[in-house]
Amino acid sequence: MLQPIFSGFFYFRCMREDLLHYIWKNGKIPIANLYTSRQKTLQIISLGIHNHDAGPDFFHAKLEINGQLWAGNVEIHVKSSDWYAHQHDMDSNYDNVILHVVWEEDTVVYRKNKQEIPTLELRNFIPGYILTNYYKLFNSSKDTFINCERELDSIDKFKFSVWLERLYFERLEEKSNEINRLLAEAKNDWEKVLFILLLKNFGLKLNSEAFLSLGRTLEFGIVRRLSHNVFQLESVLFGLAGLLDNESSKDKVFTQMKKEYFYLRDKFRIKEGSVQKPSFFRLRPANFPTIRLSQLANLYARQPQLFGNIIALKEVDQAYKIFSISTSKYWQKHYVFGKISPKRENKLTKSFINLLLINTILPMIFCYSKWQGRDVSSRIIMIVNKLKSEDNKIIRKFNNLGVNCSNAMCSQAILQLYNTYCTQNRCLECVVGDSLLKGK
Repeated sequence: MLQPIFSGFFYFRCMREDLLHYIWKNGKIPIANLYTSRQKTLQIISLGIHNHDAGPDFFHAKLEINGQLWAGNVEIHVKSSDWYAHQHDMDSNYDNVILHVVWEEDTVVYRKNKQEIPTLELRNFIPGYILTNYYKLFNSSKDTFINCERELDSIDKFKFSVWLERLYFERLEEKSNEINRLLAEAKNDWEKVLFILLLKNFGLKLNSEAFLSLGRTLEFGIVRRLSHNVFQLESVLFGLAGLLDNESSKDKVFTQMKKEYFYLRDKFRIKEGSVQKPSFFRLRPANFPTIRLSQLANLYARQPQLFGNIIALKEVDQAYKIFSISTSKYWQKHYVFGKISPKRENKLTKSFINLLLINTILPMIFCYSKWQGRDVSSRIIMIVNKLKSEDNKIIRKFNNLGVNCSNAMCSQAILQLYNTYCTQNRCLECVVGDSLLKGK
């Protein structure tokens, strides 16, 4: 029998259920020569399928206990008494549990029908090196950035690069969830979903929710009908966004736009109630909602086949050409109504277009192609690899740890890694944590 280390200290201070899941899922215990807490022989024929939803932790396991074959589910806990703490004894979903896998058996466990469930106490069988490496990984100082920061640079570079590519597509899948929700709201109108997402991302971080509410409220059929007339489309966007509410403004364009908005609001029976007013606070003038909404109106006026052109995108330069737009003339000398500023074209910058590619265009291409049953992974990788890495605090900290992001696929993957795995202590689901645990 393998002897664990740290014994009670490790259990009380460090043992977590995710380690037990990892050990069971990856077969880090002897498949044969096991025994239950009642000293019955146990042979694992199949570990089962890991369940990430409600119900037992592993489905469809196959075991042989004292020579008798069993097929069913496996539940895993740190202490056997967690079975009662989680009220599994009252839940019929756990009636088919054939083995209770625990670190420590502190009580005997029964099904609803009062039958005892065989228990495997893992502390008698876990290899010591796994506990040692796990303790080192999760016993980092509280002021560390991530658990593995001291060992990250030692991980095999090829293995880590493959993991980053997988994380990038995991991030695309998450963004696809939002697209699919919007698609359901829009009754499968892909062009409307693109409009909503573009609005959201034109709002950047500060005004993303305000612009999103604007996109959800405005019927896209109205956008289609007004796209040939920039002034009318601007009037509707500005009016719905609450940017024409100033009663004291004497600006000529403001007055004309407000009049036009009232006319179009009544003509199309536009409802105003649920739109959040965007903010100007702490924004550079180039990111003012007035400028961004004017740019978007000009985009739709100059790109009548916008959705088709975006879905067919194969090169970054094509995106730069599609989004080579600026504001209307009025907004080249103004940032707000009635206040003249030095003339500026206010074109979309390449860095802004890169953000649109990362957050809107590539997720749309990915999701739409998946909806059609086509695999465009290689095309997406080719495009995203040509985009510069994002520059933020998280990316810079990973750079300091030896992870040099040379493109946007890497930076997006790192953000996914940090937000979804590192901050959630999901180290055992990460290639880095898995390698460190194995001592490789």
